[in-house]
Amino acid sequence: MSPSRTLFGTDGIRGRANVPPMTPETALRVGLAVARHFGRHGKVIVGKDTRRSSYMFEMAVTAGLCGMGADVFLVGPLPTPGIAHVTHSMRADAGVVISASHNPYEDNGIKLFGHDGFKLPDEDERRLEDLMAGGDLDTVRAQGAEVGRARRIEDARGRYLAHVKTAFPADLDLEGIKVVVDCANGAGYFVGPLVFEELGATVVALGVAPNGVNINDGCGAIHPEAMQRAVREHGAHLGVALDGDGDRAIFCDERGRLVDGDAVLALCARDLATRGELPSRTVVGTVMSNMGLERSLEEVGIGLVRTQVGDRYVVDAMRSGGHVLGGEPSGHIVFLRHSTTGDGLVAALHVLGVMRRMERPLSELVGAFEPFPQKTVSVRVREKKPLETLDGLHRATRAVERSLGAEGRVLVRYSGTEPKIRLMVEARDAARIEPALSRLVTAVADDLDVVEDG
Repeated sequence: MSPSRTLFGTDGIRGRANVPPMTPETALRVGLAVARHFGRHGKVIVGKDTRRSSYMFEMAVTAGLCGMGADVFLVGPLPTPGIAHVTHSMRADAGVVISASHNPYEDNGIKLFGHDGFKLPDEDERRLEDLMAGGDLDTVRAQGAEVGRARRIEDARGRYLAHVKTAFPADLDLEGIKVVVDCANGAGYFVGPLVFEELGATVVALGVAPNGVNINDGCGAIHPEAMQRAVREHGAHLGVALDGDGDRAIFCDERGRLVDGDAVLALCARDLATRGELPSRTVVGTVMSNMGLERSLEEVGIGLVRTQVGDRYVVDAMRSGGHVLGGEPSGHIVFLRHSTTGDGLVAALHVLGVMRRMERPLSELVGAFEPFPQKTVSVRVREKKPLETLDGLHRATRAVERSLGAEGRVLVRYSGTEPKIRLMVEARDAARIEPALSRLVTAVADDLDVVEDG
């Protein structure tokens, strides 16, 4: 078996649609390999987001699955956590999500879930890559009546909608609450507004007219400005901006001020602990989690465990450590009692639940979280050379860390989905960030072949 993955990154396979490796041929072999790995006569859920190329990849993956003898159940455009839920609730062998999440519409991707609704571990992805590269898939395909069947699940949205609403307290409703929800013209465009409407809220819906090429285009979690404006214009109590596949959300308070994943973690951790529902008194974050989150949790006796970037690694640490809450600053928030992966709508309902119970606006509730100033710079490179071989960058990093001491930190990592190196500096004194980043960027240019934007 190959020692590492080359196709699968931190969140599946991702790239420019119709450009290797993200081609219909790859998708076909993913389908063949998934059916072969999980059982040739198994049952597989296939869902997608709203980008135009998702239809092409849906068909290619389905052809591969059926060609190896698996039965396919198509759920259409549905948030990633919805596909994970349907996979588990229907006792399917696997789930396939066709989406590039927050990336522009020209990109696409494939990520996989196991029968339990959790993302596949690295070893399973390595096994799939081996199958895709080998010759077995070309010799053991189904024939005749063994060829799999494909059918659509008409009520998949309803199943997910009913599931999501269980995250909101059963003794409360959202009557009198106005919510702005920006669905990024993505997978949550249909179910997103309904979740809040069915609980009694007045909803101002944005990003709910997907046309195949407008997903994440000036809207959603990576462009929350429209959400912020709408909250102020409509006098809303909360703004929720989903990303393209609905597994994360960025919020804004009633004043239109942004509230990121770290602030949500601090708020929800304190609430759960107060109600005795944070048994381990520990939250799982990542290396990107702000030092302000750590300080906020320490004030009330809650610990923070950090993992590498990626909600799959957050979930792994939660499961192995018996923790119920985790997430990332980008808005992937995982409530393990309600979802097997990040879910922007579940996170929103938890935030609204706290607001309802406390009868306080979000601006007051997040006051206990004071983030350290932080900035990340991404530099596009031609080759991701091992970080340990970049001597100049290593020296620059150590020097910056020494200068910041306990009042800041540095993080250098490669993107798991793009040919970029990411440089993050965090410091209590914001004035120290730009000089530190400038030093690191210069070191990157000396050690790596940098690609100029444009």
